[in-house]
Amino acid sequence: MSVFLDGNSRVVVQGMTGAEGRKHTRLMLCGGTRIVGGTNPRKAGQTVSFDVTPMGPGATDVSEGTVEVPVFGTVKEAMETAGANVSVVFVPPKFVKGAVMEAIEAEIPLCVVITEGTPVQDATEFVQASLGSKTRIIGPNCPGIISPGLSNAGITPSTITGPGRVGLVSKSGTLTYQLMYELRDLGFTTGMGIGGDPVVGTTHIDALEAFENDPDTDLIVMIGEIGGDAEERAAAYIAEHVTKPVVAYVAGFTAPPGKTMGHAGAIVSGSSGTAAAKKEALEAVGVKVGKTPSETARLARELLQSAS
Repeated sequence: MSVFLDGNSRVVVQGMTGAEGRKHTRLMLCGGTRIVGGTNPRKAGQTVSFDVTPMGPGATDVSEGTVEVPVFGTVKEAMETAGANVSVVFVPPKFVKGAVMEAIEAEIPLCVVITEGTPVQDATEFVQASLGSKTRIIGPNCPGIISPGLSNAGITPSTITGPGRVGLVSKSGTLTYQLMYELRDLGFTTGMGIGGDPVVGTTHIDALEAFENDPDTDLIVMIGEIGGDAEERAAAYIAEHVTKPVVAYVAGFTAPPGKTMGHAGAIVSGSSGTAAAKKEALEAVGVKVGKTPSETARLARELLQSAS
């Protein structure tokens, strides 16, 4: 099994005709993702050609050659015409809100927002609009979600790892890739980068709940970052609701207090939001916390081997 994304996922790429959308649509196709269309109201009715070469464990049914992908005017049209049930957003920051609201109004089940630099107010509005709707949002400012061997909605390289028994949720894109690579011998049910912006759709807790309920996930790896209290809230959730082993890594142990750090926009104040405070909260509920990504991978491997 997998979480949120599987072999039946049919992906529409909002912004497919742009440079980033075109590049990553090709990579998703090469990895075996079922891309059924893109959207651009000005280019509706056209097609975009992609030169595809099989890459990664999900590309067993991919044939080398040229693939023509249709362009639709709207997400709703892509859903009605091509059966799209996942949207991946590759549009400039100022257009993200409109793109996501369109996806929500079309009631697409999953909308993955890759774009970095989305205004916080815009993210707040579309995440709020998604609450109680039929649309789950992952992101913004994230690498997306991959279920190795089945589907990849986003920018995670499909060649890193194959299917297995580990579930991964991460604030950081690059650490998503690193931990998946470090544990490539174990493989993953699903790996998702939820983004490190102040406001995101899917949270650590959402992912923990999904992995806890997935019978094929035996171990959960959680990656956090300094700033905010998402990891502390996740620790409280783990204590009450998660029975599977969880291993964590928190980036930012050497960050100076009071400094804004990187894309996460994380500001550390006092003990709240520091890596040490997050590590303490997680360890208090039985979560093994590595000091480095490599140590985190070692802890995960040991836990999974002891559980088998």
